[in-house]
Amino acid sequence: MSWHQTTFKLAQKPRGCHLITSEIERQIPELKTFKVGVANVFIQHTSASLCLNENADPDVRRDMEMGLNRLVPENWPYIHTDEGADDMPGHLKNAILGSSLAIPITNGRFNLGTWQGIYLCEHRDRSSGRKIVVTLQGEKK
Repeated sequence: MSWHQTTFKLAQKPRGCHLITSEIERQIPELKTFKVGVANVFIQHTSASLCLNENADPDVRRDMEMGLNRLVPENWPYIHTDEGADDMPGHLKNAILGSSLAIPITNGRFNLGTWQGIYLCEHRDRSSGRKIVVTLQGEKK
């Protein structure tokens, strides 16, 4: 059993849902050395999220942002407002979507479905790049 862990910062993204599968793959060339295993992809933040969703139609990403904003509006009477009106809704969206993904590795690649991609859901109007930790575990080729 082999392990590898990498931490990196994603390029800054505006608010919304962004397909980041390729950006993650570029940061972990070691992925190609694994025959079978699991990748844990973790975001070190509480006002952005990771999820798997459709990778083909960009309308899905816009609809995801619209749906999340309807589920968690910014105009509620939140108590935690020190960091801005978009911060507490960001925390709630993170709690709904989550901070990590477990993705199977097969023959040096993420074993995602044909239409699946990794999304960064940025819930803040302004943010710096987000830190990601990828931990690979499995049998090497």
